[in-house]
Amino acid sequence: MASIKYVIELSEEEKEQLKAIVSKGTESAQTILRAKILLASDRNNKKHLTVVEMAEAFHCTTGTIQKVCTSYANNGMEAAIRRKLRETPPRQPKVTGDVEAHIIALACGEPPEGYSRWTVRLISEKCVELGYVESLSHMTVQRLLKEKNLSLT
Repeated sequence: MASIKYVIELSEEEKEQLKAIVSKGTESAQTILRAKILLASDRNNKKHLTVVEMAEAFHCTTGTIQKVCTSYANNGMEAAIRRKLRETPPRQPKVTGDVEAHIIALACGEPPEGYSRWTVRLISEKCVELGYVESLSHMTVQRLLKEKNLSLT
């Protein structure tokens, strides 16, 4: 049977903030669930629940309950209820504004000799040939043109 490793004692201010999150319902479902878990695990709460009771009541695993309580004890309330967002993307995008402009210019211009129209594969190959990027997928070109509501037909 799982037991709580950390004792959660919420201040009155924290309780009010959590109750507001739960009652308004404007936050994500995950944030609301985490707020409910913290409220239910508060030692000062008359309706204090065990880990197993909380897991059953909130339809989640005991691991989720432990994770929220551990996060609260180690990092505070904000870290416990909010999802951590990345500060930077995992890698820099290949297609910058300049490359985008070149792709659009190619798509709107005359096709190469021997072709009646541009294709996304031709555009991606031409961008690499002209040195705009080291490599470029035809699917990236397709997504960009679709995003800009441009058609090659």
